[in-house]
Amino acid sequence: MITVTDLELQFGGSKLFENVNLKFTDGNCYGIIGANGAGKSTFLRILSGELDSTRGTVEISENTRMSVLKQDHFQYNDYNVLETVIMGNARLYQIMKEKDDLYSKEDFSDEDGEKAAELEGEFAELNGWEAEADAAKLLQGLGIGTELQYMKMESLKDSDKVKVLLAQALFGQPQIVLLDEPTNHLDVNSINWLEDFLLDFPGTVIVVSHDRHFLNTVCTHIVDIDYGKIKMYVGNYDFWYESSRIMQQMQRDLNKKNEDKIKELQSFIERFSANKSKSKQATSRRKLIEKLSVEEMPASSRRYPFVGFKADREIGKDTLTVDGISKTIDGVKLLNNISFIMNREDKIAIISENEQAATAMMKILAEEMEPDEGKIKWGVSTSRSYFPKDNNKYFNDCDLNLIQWLAQFSDDEHESYLRGFLGRMLFSGDEPLKPVKVLSGGEKVRCMLSRMMLAGSNVLLLDQPTNHLDLESITAVNNGLTDFKGAEIFTSHDHQFIQTIANRIIEITPDGIIDKQCTYDEYLESKMAK
Repeated sequence: MITVTDLELQFGGSKLFENVNLKFTDGNCYGIIGANGAGKSTFLRILSGELDSTRGTVEISENTRMSVLKQDHFQYNDYNVLETVIMGNARLYQIMKEKDDLYSKEDFSDEDGEKAAELEGEFAELNGWEAEADAAKLLQGLGIGTELQYMKMESLKDSDKVKVLLAQALFGQPQIVLLDEPTNHLDVNSINWLEDFLLDFPGTVIVVSHDRHFLNTVCTHIVDIDYGKIKMYVGNYDFWYESSRIMQQMQRDLNKKNEDKIKELQSFIERFSANKSKSKQATSRRKLIEKLSVEEMPASSRRYPFVGFKADREIGKDTLTVDGISKTIDGVKLLNNISFIMNREDKIAIISENEQAATAMMKILAEEMEPDEGKIKWGVSTSRSYFPKDNNKYFNDCDLNLIQWLAQFSDDEHESYLRGFLGRMLFSGDEPLKPVKVLSGGEKVRCMLSRMMLAGSNVLLLDQPTNHLDLESITAVNNGLTDFKGAEIFTSHDHQFIQTIANRIIEITPDGIIDKQCTYDEYLESKMAK
């Protein structure tokens, strides 16, 4: 159990949060949510002991082992994969090293023998004899096969390193696990495995995530960082989201009711305070007004950008024909004889176990890459806008500020119009004057979405549009694409994003494609039934 008492954190004289009093208990999973910059990862660092608070205490039950998902993908480059996972139990790994050092001594003494016996006893208590098998099982569940488990970490892809570090955090039956964005770079199968693991986990899990489906599946509680406070609510993310909307509406309704009552009483006082026969009533009503308070709605740190796409014209009869597309990159065949016809009502999610294959397909559809074989044909009435997964070429070598950058894509180049547009995308004050080359990942995504909205296209092509976004921006993009009246093809790792937008799923496989006119959940159910 973790007990947080009167916690406060200040940065540069301003309080990030204060008066935090929480308890995290065994058998529960706590999802930490809040806007970017609210302090989610900072709060995790305080709980782990990596960062000191300004005031207050964090108490952890005695003899409790806490495990933390590491964020440095290069920290273990000199170690092999299995060894990196076993390092998740620091004491067990230390014993293994001490044993190896002892047994390798040429002058093994009686004292060394006694020490070795002690180590062997503790090694057995920590399930040391099963360590490699347990580590391998975790890796297998996350999609790291035996062929990779004895390789050096430096030789792994970044996405595989993430999986190894996640296995490290889960290894050795810790009582408390802290996970910061554990589903980043995970494929659907790995996420499903992690969800099942955490659902069966007997200890305490505290997780920061932007994956709404993941939060809904695993969380028993939501810890909301907002208004400079940290509050805990029972239930998963959707329950918190709906409840918070209801509570805010109730507060607004109460404020309106109080305001109306105050106006009514003030009117009475003004009319009758000079009337002696009514003066006592006026006095009593004045006292009643003093008791009524119109509580201001807290100034939430959450901000939702406006994301809305409107096509300048409707799509005609023909939308897209893909005929026999194949593509090999760096000796790996990513696309193999892919053919399909897109209808104008389609909102297609492209999925694949090989992320490169999905991105290659999107680039070919956007006509930014030529196929080795086959061809694509867009309908004459279509106009397309493309959101690439890697958007750096639009910003890195650009000396323009945000207003100048956006003006390139707008028919209306007046600064007032562009500032208004950027304001709806959460660029306010002097922010539109920032050079685009210094923008954060999330800011670049909002710029690219702005570019697409200005285009008025009737077909949207989006490759991983929610990368780098917070929950509020993901929700805005989700709603914008759901409401769009044109056609869409997109890729995403976000389960809820795919489920709520797509009406057709195309999975790219080594043998071609699997094409189903259905929702994402229905598609997954059909695969499991086979």
